Amino acid sequence: MIDERDTGEETRHGPPPYRVDVVTLLPDVFAAYWSESMLGRAQAAGLLQCRAHQLRDFTTDKHHITDDYAYGGGVGMVMKPEPIFAAVEAIREGGPRELVIVMAPTGERFSQAMAEELSRAYDHLVIVCGRYEAMDERVHAHLAQREISVGDYVLTGGELPALTVIDAVARLLPGVLGGEGAAETESFVMGLLEYPQYTRPPVFRDWAVPEVLLSGHHEAIRRWRRGHSLRRTLERRPDLLETAPLTSEDRQLLDRIEAACRQGENQHADRSAGAQHHEEGKFQPDQGTGAGTGEA
Repeated sequence: MIDERDTGEETRHGPPPYRVDVVTLLPDVFAAYWSESMLGRAQAAGLLQCRAHQLRDFTTDKHHITDDYAYGGGVGMVMKPEPIFAAVEAIREGGPRELVIVMAPTGERFSQAMAEELSRAYDHLVIVCGRYEAMDERVHAHLAQREISVGDYVLTGGELPALTVIDAVARLLPGVLGGEGAAETESFVMGLLEYPQYTRPPVFRDWAVPEVLLSGHHEAIRRWRRGHSLRRTLERRPDLLETAPLTSEDRQLLDRIEAACRQGENQHADRSAGAQHHEEGKFQPDQGTGAGTGEA
């Protein structure tokens, strides 16, 4: 029996929804998350269909055991291959745009580029979530078509990583995000970190929104945002600049930012006043044109 926590409803005419099936020992974790907010709306609109399947339903013993001791000894239990294979084989339809993913710390590092690939190249993801010490290697060798890791840290199971993948992929599906082009302006999509964002009130505890953002000057705002996106990326994730698609304007802005940062470092080394002087030397987009440099 398949325990499906399904909140997807086909309420529109058109292409079938993008499908996600998850094999897990904790199906309620998924039902609680993907019934809300963006994922919930996407399913209600028929754009997405998500189902969580209880792995224990695919066992054949009366105790519904899904793990056992490791051959050769060692600490921790290993997930048995039989129920995992049975679950995935019951779910799969074998279409050309179907992919079986195993969440595993030994997998490929998940990225925005991978999320885009999964959203475009496939329309059905079957995701297996592990728990305990490990999965039987035969799952990795003979069932997984792709293995994905969300980072170099240890979690209790694959449920949170799977939700990360599902969320990142779903927001890229046509029609899921409300604003046209909204996904294209977010961090990593264009290879850079996103620029600072502000909302009302214009002044909060003496911290004012940069004047350029209140000016209504669209080109100045664009240049201010691009400059601060470059600055933030340089300061926090300089590795992204190695592969980001930069224009000649971007490179000129980066030269100015780097020069301002070097000046700030020199001032900081010469003064003992601390953080205030360090901030004065940072990149400051010009409030009038947005090309130069105003404090965010």
